[in-house]
Amino acid sequence: MTKKSTVQVEKVNSHIVNWLKTYAENAKVNGFVVGISGGVDSAVTSTLCAQTGLTTLCVEMPIHQAPSQVNRGREHIEQLKKRFPNVINAESDLTSVFEEFKKVVPDTGDIDKVNLSLANTRARLRMSTLYYYAGIHGLLVAGTGNKVEDFGVGFYTKYGDGGVDLSPIADLMKSDVYALGAFLKIPTSILEASPTDGLFGDDRTDEDQLGASYDELEWAMREDESGKTAENFTAREQEVFKIYKRLNTNNQHKMNAIPVCLIPEKYK
Repeated sequence: MTKKSTVQVEKVNSHIVNWLKTYAENAKVNGFVVGISGGVDSAVTSTLCAQTGLTTLCVEMPIHQAPSQVNRGREHIEQLKKRFPNVINAESDLTSVFEEFKKVVPDTGDIDKVNLSLANTRARLRMSTLYYYAGIHGLLVAGTGNKVEDFGVGFYTKYGDGGVDLSPIADLMKSDVYALGAFLKIPTSILEASPTDGLFGDDRTDEDQLGASYDELEWAMREDESGKTAENFTAREQEVFKIYKRLNTNNQHKMNAIPVCLIPEKYK
């Protein structure tokens, strides 16, 4: 199920950079702020933003972060600053904020629910931090979600990393992001690292959480979009397809607009 990207990376790169620049100019802002995680999505997004020539603020927001993730993020930022004079960086260590938050909310005793809620809290603290930086510098928050995460399985935190002003790579599959990352010459350490959201403070990968690799989920997304069913799939393909359909169904609340209760005219 390995899928090699077929996007024309040079043309895609130019298209996204022009789109970003035009959007920022129309919005009359100074540039972009990007949360840097040490992963490929944030590295590619920040490099695309940097190419606009507008201010690109890269923000590190560690919360009990693994040293490997921190080191990859810093390696990318240093490389980006050397390549683009419009790139600046900042760090807000949110560990103490996170620990204080834990003190003022109840522990229900259901460890799985508590851990998941706290993982999402990390993402929401980071979103608030990015919007603070955006507000004081006149910037837009650039999202780092790709297509299979944002519109396939909904693998992001609602009002966390899903809370952004614009999404430069959300129409690219993960394989496309890797191809673009190689074209943009982001650090090899990032291209070779196993994808992880880093929200649990351990070494679990995205694949550990999802139950399937991004290559497999891309395959399932394409099969689903083409109207295929699981009847003629191999055993593993059937398993992956079921995983994709379950996640896609369960996370529709993230992908769809917030439901609004419309009041009948006769009641107004």
